[in-house]
Amino acid sequence: MARPTQDQNKAWLDGIRTVKHWPKHGVMFKDITPLFQNPAYFKSMIDTLKQRYEPMKPDVIAGIDARGFMLGAALAQAMGLGFVPIRKAGKLPFETIKEDYALEYGQASIEIHIDALKAGDKVLLVDDLMATGGTMLAAVRLIKRLKAEVLEACAIIDLRDLGGSALLRNEAVRVFSLLAIDSGDDTH
Repeated sequence: MARPTQDQNKAWLDGIRTVKHWPKHGVMFKDITPLFQNPAYFKSMIDTLKQRYEPMKPDVIAGIDARGFMLGAALAQAMGLGFVPIRKAGKLPFETIKEDYALEYGQASIEIHIDALKAGDKVLLVDDLMATGGTMLAAVRLIKRLKAEVLEACAIIDLRDLGGSALLRNEAVRVFSLLAIDSGDDTH
């Protein structure tokens, strides 16, 4: 299955902007928007993921609100698949199911339309970043509640020191990221 080349890794790392103390003091926010602004970076990410996932034959791609939409929708289009949004609570217009999850300081919820997936659908779950894994795990639970199967949870960045990918693996979810870095890395 396709793995990024060293040249791709370097280019993508160069395309990530680290914003210190945002959205709050002490956080080193990884801003991926420059990757999407650069057509060559964006295309190479989509091409790499397409090569990886075509042999797995997903039925649909689900993306998590909001930056997971950018990657997930583009990948779905490139693969000729449908795209399912998993949104923050209260943002979807039709009947939904909801999953709550813990944040560092409180709770949050995400939702999916009740008819977004069919039983047995093979779903590729996409987001921009894996940190603690709470949002991704909540999305996995939503997909499973609709009797669909998560082929893999995929992100551009795995902040490996925050444990999200390990949490998902402990829940028997396959995980893949284009880049694995530490949350405090501010070299790019």
